[in-house]
Amino acid sequence: MKIPHYRIKSFLFTFVLLINSAFVCFGNNSKIDSSKTKTISFKIKLKSETKVIIKPAPLKFNKHFAYSFTLDDGYRSAYLTAFPLLNGGKISNPDKNEWKIDQGGDGTTSKGLFYSDGFGNKIPFKLALAVNGGSIRDLPENRGHLSWTEIKEMYNAGWDILNHSFHHATKHGTNYKTEVTENTTSIKQNLDFTMSHFVVPGGEGDEKYYLEYEKEALANGNFSVASYYGVGPVFKVKSKVDLDKMITARTFVLSSKDTTSFKTMDRYLKTIDSIVKQPEAVWFNEFTHGTGNTNLWNLSLRFPDFKYYMTTLANKYGSKGNDSIWMAPWQEVYEYIWLRDRIKIDYKQSNKEVEVTIELPEIPETFRHKDISLTIDTSSKFEIEPNQDLKIKDDGKTTHKQILIELR
Repeated sequence: MKIPHYRIKSFLFTFVLLINSAFVCFGNNSKIDSSKTKTISFKIKLKSETKVIIKPAPLKFNKHFAYSFTLDDGYRSAYLTAFPLLNGGKISNPDKNEWKIDQGGDGTTSKGLFYSDGFGNKIPFKLALAVNGGSIRDLPENRGHLSWTEIKEMYNAGWDILNHSFHHATKHGTNYKTEVTENTTSIKQNLDFTMSHFVVPGGEGDEKYYLEYEKEALANGNFSVASYYGVGPVFKVKSKVDLDKMITARTFVLSSKDTTSFKTMDRYLKTIDSIVKQPEAVWFNEFTHGTGNTNLWNLSLRFPDFKYYMTTLANKYGSKGNDSIWMAPWQEVYEYIWLRDRIKIDYKQSNKEVEVTIELPEIPETFRHKDISLTIDTSSKFEIEPNQDLKIKDDGKTTHKQILIELR
């Protein structure tokens, strides 16, 4: 649970380090079995005969800024405060848990925090939970960790669940492979889905113990690992991104001892402002632990700070602001970019009709998110010819700029 002090402070205000750590690759080492690819197609009907250009969108919904935020360790404050704040609902009153720590909030009712999909729909902000199966339980009522029912509810609402080892074990003698695989099995047995991304647990252990976790996670069904060192946390995503066995550096958003203002949060937000101002589409990852009224283990966000931070992001970059944010869990963004970089798009235009063909790669069975966003450059309004085999959304009658394909 302990995190080296320099890992917390090194990122807080230094935007230069963010840019230097951006990691973009123009090729990809993942091998795709071409015999297992398949093709989908659909037709676009233009209102006027103008030339069109169709490309994959750098980010889903053709957003400029993807922001992923993960709550480590599966503390119950995620369900009591963070989930209702973002998704909409009653935020818990102050609530002391079995450790005599207040994991509750301010008792208010939230209408939710949203961005739009560009098709007239508001989508609530979603986070990820990095959980330890060995800590998940239903009792006592004032438990410090989440229950299976609570995790399932958040998962069903679009939050992603990440592997954080079964026991949060880090000390000498830890069986790293068992920690990874036992947690995968526990979540599969209790919640009926397979986790595919790993977050190294922090704590005291042998020197560079995190390397053992990285190795075992990547060897046992995980596509990426968040660890002490690695690429990111800022990724320029206009071009192909090397996601093959990706190991990312974790950075944390934490409350300070300042309890009378939001100066610390404002400094974190200033960093985000600098990232968003980049001309190309970017993806940014951040982490914390608890989100209750108490700064849990001094490695968390107090609820007032968390509420201020997320509400400011929503007002500035969400549907109430410039609507440039795609607030989605790390797994969702990873899977979108993975698929985006492997599809092959071909289209042929004949007067007012455009036939679009997309060759799809073999998609891993554990992928949860399988959407493709396309940008369409045309001055003409358009509509998509009905297709029973595909679920397609478009803004052809309004801004005529994007198409979303939801693969089944």
